[in-house]
Amino acid sequence: MNWYIKDTCRFLQKLTIRRIVNVLKLFSSFYLTKWLGKPIQWGLPMTISFEPTTACNLRCPECPSGLRSFTRETGNLKADFFTQTVDEMYKDLVYLIFYFQGEPYINPDFLSMVKYASQKGIYTITSTNGHFLNDENAKKTIESGIDRVIISVDGTTQEVYENYRKAGKLETVLQGARNLVKWKKTLNSNTPHIIFQFLVVKPNEHQIPEIYKLAKEIGVDEVKLKTAQVYDYKHGNELIPDIEKFSRYAKQDDGTYKVKNELLNHCWKLWHACVITWDGIVVPCCFDKDAGHRLGDLKKSRFTDIWHNDSYQTFRTSLLKGREQIDICTNCTEGCKVWT
Repeated sequence: MNWYIKDTCRFLQKLTIRRIVNVLKLFSSFYLTKWLGKPIQWGLPMTISFEPTTACNLRCPECPSGLRSFTRETGNLKADFFTQTVDEMYKDLVYLIFYFQGEPYINPDFLSMVKYASQKGIYTITSTNGHFLNDENAKKTIESGIDRVIISVDGTTQEVYENYRKAGKLETVLQGARNLVKWKKTLNSNTPHIIFQFLVVKPNEHQIPEIYKLAKEIGVDEVKLKTAQVYDYKHGNELIPDIEKFSRYAKQDDGTYKVKNELLNHCWKLWHACVITWDGIVVPCCFDKDAGHRLGDLKKSRFTDIWHNDSYQTFRTSLLKGREQIDICTNCTEGCKVWT
């Protein structure tokens, strides 16, 4: 667990008095909201997800980027817009996640934006499919100061890997991980914390022991097992694993499936986090993949105004009244992740 101690210490070093006070405001307003049953919002987000791009090189079957099924435009986050927004928000931010839809490394300015956020003392994270971690990009990734890199490795053989990561090359991904590990050692860097994320689906569940062995051989810091979200689950799906604890869905007596977790009428994400799309639209969370719930536009308004505007408060109110009535909540599986 040495990696856990190191990663935790890095995170704690990012905290300032102002950020700690902001976190306390968020927690207190969230629990007060649960107690009173009406939305009270103090503080500003401690976590923001920025979308570097909606483009992706793969064609994963349960991903809007992979399916090329977006109703919104495809594009790249602009560096000047990003720095302007970060300048407004960084004093209260703890986490900045460079991921929503798409493959972050496709954006040519991605690592320069990471470096900018890192220099502002924010804990930075990205998630990648690993196909762009050539030697040059791996070195630049280490030099960017990013704190955590999550690499999706959903199989330990090409045949199994490509069941989900359509058009992907496993060896390219593994070599990218090796490049990161090499440059981390060469540059004598404590960052990033490198994670293999294994999305457990039926075709790969038998390879769970092997992903741990592979990660250890390469020198990756951690393996995370993640349950898979599928859109068409009610009558079963070929991706739903047989190992029950790795499934987000429970089989009913009539043979149909339902989401395991209970839809409680509150959500911590609406109080401490949000997502900003590549073109500046603020949406409530990562389950709003098509940006259908547009709570504000940063091209027209400051974030602090959006965070407390009528649209946000109306959305929070509707959530408190019944999450089952909100489309993006019906397949929400917060609490169904299996991190090991």
